[in-house]
Amino acid sequence: MRFSFQDLVLLRTAFELRRARVPPRTILQALTNLRDDLPSELPLTGLRITAAGAHVVVRDAGLPRDAVTGQLLMDFEMVAADDGGMAVLSGRSDALVDPGAQAARMHLEHGDALEAEDRHAAMQAYRQAIALDASLLPAYVSLGAMLCEDGACADAAAVFEQALSNGVADAYLHFNHAIALEDTGQPTAAMESYQAALLLDPQFADAHFNLARLLQEAGNVQGALRHWSAYRRIQRDLER
Repeated sequence: MRFSFQDLVLLRTAFELRRARVPPRTILQALTNLRDDLPSELPLTGLRITAAGAHVVVRDAGLPRDAVTGQLLMDFEMVAADDGGMAVLSGRSDALVDPGAQAARMHLEHGDALEAEDRHAAMQAYRQAIALDASLLPAYVSLGAMLCEDGACADAAAVFEQALSNGVADAYLHFNHAIALEDTGQPTAAMESYQAALLLDPQFADAHFNLARLLQEAGNVQGALRHWSAYRRIQRDLER
């Protein structure tokens, strides 16, 4: 198999973030965003990526930013050029520029840490994070996912709709919203949410797959075939 520079960075990043105990949902969101931003070749200025608590920060030639939300951060782990190779330097991330966002992040990290031992407290922490920073995507995604896991998918859909009403635009958010709508028996609304996810990320394979399934169930064979074809094409590209 042949790996591009982007493949190597994403694989190494995924490994390091799991070792740093970053929540899987946050890793998925970060890598999805990073995939489109990474240069095709190793940048001369270096590419820096790190786990900052339960979050991921990245910097290339610009200011350090959160890989999921785009908010500014300080310091990080570095993937840089070293005689034509790659070097990883460990670092630590400090405070967010916005104090209110920093407090929200603390509640988010608290929620991430509590998920396995106290789900109610974790969800409360996510709600507090959202109250402090209405644009904090990971808090909405984590809270909604936990609610759906507990069988409260209608409440999860309401959380995702709150995020959307607050101007949070993200393909993964629309995707999770669609899943919640499916689980509450709203296939038409779910299809609209999958389509919204694909408008933001046309390469979102799982959104193509789920939308094709719903279209097929609704009798829209032509529409289903179009999204099945897109899903298979994306999978083939990934396998290459």
